Amino acid sequence: MKKVLQTFVDRRYLFAVLAMMCYGQIAVAQNSRYTLKGVITDARNKEPLPGAVVKLTGTNQGTSTDINGAYNLVLDVNEGSYPILISYTGYKSITRTVLLNQSSTTLNVELSEDALSLDEVVVTGTSVATSKKQLGNAISTVSAKELEGGAATSIDQALAGKVSGAQISQNSGNPAGGISVRLRGNSTISGSSDPLYIVDGVIVNNSSSELLDLGGYTQNRLVDINPADIDRIEIIKGAAGAAIYGSRASNGVVQIFTKKGKSGKPVVSFSTQFRVNELRKKLETNEYPFRFTNTTASDLSQVPVTRYDLQDLVFKTAYGSESNISVSGGTDKTQYYVSGGFLGNQGIIKNTDFKRATTRLRLDQRFNDKIKLSMGASYSFSGSAEIPNGGISSAYGALTGFIFGNNFINPYPNAASGVYPSLAPTGLLRTNPLEAVNRFDFNQQTSRFIGDIQLNIEPISNLSINYTLGFDNSTQLATAYIPIGNTTPTNNSGFARKGDRLNLLLNNDVNVAYRAKLGSQIESTTSVGATAQTERVNLNTITGTQLSPVSQAASSGASITTSDIKSTINILGFYAQQTFGFRSKIYLTGAIRNDVSSSFGEANRWQLYPKVSGTYILSEEGFWKNSSLASAIPSLKLRASYGQSGNLTAIGAYDRFSNYGSVSLGGLPGVVSPTQYGNPDIKPERQTEKEIGLDASFLKNRLGLEISFYDKAVEDLLLPVTLRPSSGYSTQFQNIGNMTNKGFEILLRGVPVQSSNFKWNSTLIFSKVKNRVTDIPGGVVTFPGGFGQVAAVNGYALGAFYATAFARDASGNLILTATGFPQTEKVGRTTAGQPTGSNKPQVIGDPNPEWTGSFTNEFSIGKNFSLRMQWDASYGNDVFNFTRRVGDRDIYGGLKGYEKELRGEVPKGTSAAVFSIMENWIEDGSYLKFRELAATYNLKLKFLNNNPLRVTVSGRNLASIDKYKGWDPETNAAGQSTAVRGFDFVEVPIPRTIALGLNYTF
Repeated sequence: MKKVLQTFVDRRYLFAVLAMMCYGQIAVAQNSRYTLKGVITDARNKEPLPGAVVKLTGTNQGTSTDINGAYNLVLDVNEGSYPILISYTGYKSITRTVLLNQSSTTLNVELSEDALSLDEVVVTGTSVATSKKQLGNAISTVSAKELEGGAATSIDQALAGKVSGAQISQNSGNPAGGISVRLRGNSTISGSSDPLYIVDGVIVNNSSSELLDLGGYTQNRLVDINPADIDRIEIIKGAAGAAIYGSRASNGVVQIFTKKGKSGKPVVSFSTQFRVNELRKKLETNEYPFRFTNTTASDLSQVPVTRYDLQDLVFKTAYGSESNISVSGGTDKTQYYVSGGFLGNQGIIKNTDFKRATTRLRLDQRFNDKIKLSMGASYSFSGSAEIPNGGISSAYGALTGFIFGNNFINPYPNAASGVYPSLAPTGLLRTNPLEAVNRFDFNQQTSRFIGDIQLNIEPISNLSINYTLGFDNSTQLATAYIPIGNTTPTNNSGFARKGDRLNLLLNNDVNVAYRAKLGSQIESTTSVGATAQTERVNLNTITGTQLSPVSQAASSGASITTSDIKSTINILGFYAQQTFGFRSKIYLTGAIRNDVSSSFGEANRWQLYPKVSGTYILSEEGFWKNSSLASAIPSLKLRASYGQSGNLTAIGAYDRFSNYGSVSLGGLPGVVSPTQYGNPDIKPERQTEKEIGLDASFLKNRLGLEISFYDKAVEDLLLPVTLRPSSGYSTQFQNIGNMTNKGFEILLRGVPVQSSNFKWNSTLIFSKVKNRVTDIPGGVVTFPGGFGQVAAVNGYALGAFYATAFARDASGNLILTATGFPQTEKVGRTTAGQPTGSNKPQVIGDPNPEWTGSFTNEFSIGKNFSLRMQWDASYGNDVFNFTRRVGDRDIYGGLKGYEKELRGEVPKGTSAAVFSIMENWIEDGSYLKFRELAATYNLKLKFLNNNPLRVTVSGRNLASIDKYKGWDPETNAAGQSTAVRGFDFVEVPIPRTIALGLNYTF
């Protein structure tokens, strides 16, 4: 593999030298310099449009408008008439022909909003800007304006409800809580289903590494990127769109573009925000003033008790603030953007917080009309104070202690000794939640640098050569300390852990594109390119138990375990793409990508991924334009696509090998056989997707409709297959199993009311996907992240709840025991009709929603006031309420459900009888959530030179309409797990956030 990489590198340098030599041989005509200037405004309210792009069509000569909508574009061209393209996100692009025969020419343009944004320019992986109308697959764009005002602290959090075909859910309410993004369903079982993230051409790390056991919660590394630096985000959902990215793109691609400087005087923007985070909903707890003296079913005697509200001891009203400042500007040749920001946000669990400091620099330098260099650098440093929840893997933690604790025991420490009492029942130790909050010391911090260098050369007209070097390096450090003499079940003698992870991603991309006119009616765009990528991970941990009473270091433990893991993955990729356009109404695209990855054996390293797509803009036909159809439906585009892409996340860098472990025998080194048997013949999972759709506008472009239907099939799933004991191994990765995702998505955008003083924008998103897993070996594969109650089952959706169910007769009635209690379904029946034998697990629920949607409305009143609100919906998904399962049990009994037994409303012993019947704890997780609300007013004050001071009051997760008995149906104790979803076991609930913000630009 190293030889392949070195060959590629050598050829890349040779290619660069040849390109520069050719460039030096080209005769360049002596051009004149002309200045084009003007102002770009909104056609409705005549307000300036800062950031609008003014560009000479077919070249890289362009500029952007400043804060006043003004621009100044210097062009190095010969005298003559030239087409000038003016574009702005969310507005209909305009091309104007300008005669350049004077030193200065003025061009003022008014842009009208476009509900469909078909003229919007997007980047699809080849570094070639393309209008959406040419694409045969769906691409969603989210602007910086849509990300603002929602009180979100991370990019993926802010995207929730704004992308059709995407299910974006927050798994934890921790201040750096993990987010899961699924584009058109799951695309793998063993690996990650999160999309590929690219920031300014840099492939970035968004892993959810778990250096500490915090109960399932892990951070996404997108939390390191400041949303205030984002200009726009483009989401490529289909395989045809993602095929150009090859073996890393089966889950879709999210392209993030950061803000850049614009020519003109320096523009300073400052914003600050103060926020309040609070628990939106408390669990109903047991307040009955008596308890049973024992668990004997026939003994109904009770004794009086005092109940304590343990939630009040763990949760709090939290506060946070965020400040950002940026300076941008430049000349026609040089533009710059520099920013800095700080976020400090407390968590609603006591003694938790997340802090992030960021800085970013972007420099664009045009040397002449043929060479442009762009450089970007960002650095972030984040730190978080954590309180573990216990949950999935460990028994220590605050919320675990809350749900397992008896709330009739005084939780406060002994006044004399300071020792905390155990609240758990005898024989089942769990941490006192108050002790976890006050004595545990868990921390994480991350230092991260992301940089890129991009060189664009246009040696001749219509030929562009783009080179991108991307670099993402992060160091994550985590420490944990539990002092000796605590109430944890296994670490009473003390616990300390330190872990660090170094993650490096490097990508080198070369893209060459040539545009040409073939006669008067056919336009051609040819693109070829190559990429070389490297990902390296170094992970080290040390854990110490039985600590010295005077040390918090893991190395001071009497029992020490260490781990040292290193991995490297190298990827090479080559592609070619051809697009033909016929009379600006029919576009055909074909592409092929060839990838090689070091993760797989030599026989299956090279993988080929094809793509084909077509677009027919029916409304450009003469018969359409000249009929009444044009007034009813001004724009109608039909599209179809087919493509394949791969997935590398299902296995690690060396999982194809039998990885022997080291062992010391009698002081001599040795090796021990692994449990997993290697397989050199495994290959990447492959996804094939077919998509058809249409884009249409109505009512003079005030109503836009996008509809997409897709059929996505995933083959060669990588799964651990159980081997015969005689093999000497337990499992082996094999390409076996298939998965399908079939669905459709609708985006409806409209402007119901529009006048010079009032405007109402409305967006409705509806997405539906049906997932099915087939050809699973043995029919069922269970996952540990849900205590073995979650599985991939043939014929069902991935992550189905597969566990014990109520025993029922043929009519569906419960079969009760002789004492009148429900019982678990078994594999057989006695002659009396009673269940017998071992438990018979079955599919008892599905965490995947039948559909998701959002409804967003934005009102602009006058020139100074705006109101935006967003509702998100999820329907048909189940949640496994493991929290209620524990809290309603008699030996714990902290939740309201157990009161019925104490009051005599149900027989004593009912809670124990249903405890092991998992079907009883499956609940409807459907919800309608008031996700965002933002009201903004522009104050114009004399001492601020009448520049608007924008005042915003916003809220997030304000309310939820649901029937769920837990804190929040939007949760997952298994974090960003692909397979385990909707599993609720005392995960921190998502807080309600209220924020007040100020923004001033001058």
